[in-house]
Amino acid sequence: MATIELTKENFESVLDGGGLVLVDFWAAWCGPCRMFGPVFQRVSEQNPDAVFGKVDTEAQPELAGSFGISSIPTLMIIRDKVVLYAQPGALPQPALEQLISQAREVDMDEVRASIARDAAPAAGRPPAAE
Repeated sequence: MATIELTKENFESVLDGGGLVLVDFWAAWCGPCRMFGPVFQRVSEQNPDAVFGKVDTEAQPELAGSFGISSIPTLMIIRDKVVLYAQPGALPQPALEQLISQAREVDMDEVRASIARDAAPAAGRPPAAE
């Protein structure tokens, strides 16, 4: 599958499709971004069941800002609307392929349960003073 351009207008609808979404935050002036781009494209073609999207941080500063992107390239892996991975740096193809394999193996029921536990106040403990 070819990579798609992600914008603030289509980002949520892409995530609503569910499944595995890889996002490359990049800019045209960024040398490491230009090196990582072909790797991202090749891996996208080998994984047609996943969505590979690119966010041009120059054209979409609000979207990049909403994720706190401060270094590019930054790769984000989202599965079922949960961010599983978000790190700056260009990756070699084998490392990207390994991350995708690991993301596919994650037990999302356990991840959601963990998020719910972290969001719930601790039983028997008073709320923290502000």
